[in-house]
Amino acid sequence: MTTDVNRQILLVEKPSGKLGPEHFKMVESAVPEPKDGEALLRVCYISLDAANRAWMHGATYRSAVEANSVMAGGAIAEVISSKAEGLVPGDLVFGDTGWQEYAAVPAKHLTKMPKLEPMTHLLSVFGIAGLTAYFGLLEIGKPKEGETVVVSAAAGSVGSIVGQIAKIKGCRVIGIAGGADKCNWLTSELGFDAAVDYKDGAVFKALRAAAPKGIDVYFDNVGGDILEACLPQMNNYGRIACCGAISQYDGTPSAHGPRGVPGLIVVKRLVMQGFIVMDYMKDSQRALADLQAWVKSGKLKVQEDIIDGLQNTPKALIGLLAGENRGKRMVRL
Repeated sequence: MTTDVNRQILLVEKPSGKLGPEHFKMVESAVPEPKDGEALLRVCYISLDAANRAWMHGATYRSAVEANSVMAGGAIAEVISSKAEGLVPGDLVFGDTGWQEYAAVPAKHLTKMPKLEPMTHLLSVFGIAGLTAYFGLLEIGKPKEGETVVVSAAAGSVGSIVGQIAKIKGCRVIGIAGGADKCNWLTSELGFDAAVDYKDGAVFKALRAAAPKGIDVYFDNVGGDILEACLPQMNNYGRIACCGAISQYDGTPSAHGPRGVPGLIVVKRLVMQGFIVMDYMKDSQRALADLQAWVKSGKLKVQEDIIDGLQNTPKALIGLLAGENRGKRMVRL
């Protein structure tokens, strides 16, 4: 270790509206000493996800992030020293280190990771993003060859992988994204059959044109008005995998929410299921084997958006919530 100073980003205030840089501050503290059962970690890459913003609202599948605490977040980190069985200096792990350079974390809350290049793939296609896409689409969406799959936030870390897996499975794939550049990227680079620009404001009409035979599987990352536009266009016995609700995380959500619930779910006999990727981790090796094979063969392209510097983490999250990124966004320390 070359320093005894640990730089940290604190959430100093929970935002009542949109998240801004004024809600964070950087502080310095001493590098922590690991207790029995813990490992001292040097953070390498911090994962940025829309869920970071959701945690500020209250408890979800994890406890809420409180004001004047280190901002929570997952990261790939290197073990510097260990008082835990099974972890030694030099090991790579994934865990909730928070936004800081060093963290002492119980080993039971860490996942040992393989050493591969590039390391960033451990946060994107071979990490939570890739596994979320894999299990949400295949276990809940259950796409069949020839069916139409629609994915929202399609240019993001999860959506971009969902669409490509659906293409691998022989489906017609339509992505919903913000802006002409992103939509062009989905069709020209990632192989989506069509893309709908939600910023044009005519999502329902554009979806009808792109999917004239209706939607069999909808992978929902956003909720709100886009979910509402998809519901009436679902085919009978369609499946909806509810992964997130980005439209409700930052700022003011839609006043009326998605109309057609539960009426359209009943009439069309839809299956609509939320999920958390941790529910499927017992099958992660099967998923990783498929993901690695698809990446190696070139069937699955990996897009990563890497920002340098801990001090830029708040700005990078704010930009992600505004849709700046393509693929997985992370911060390199």
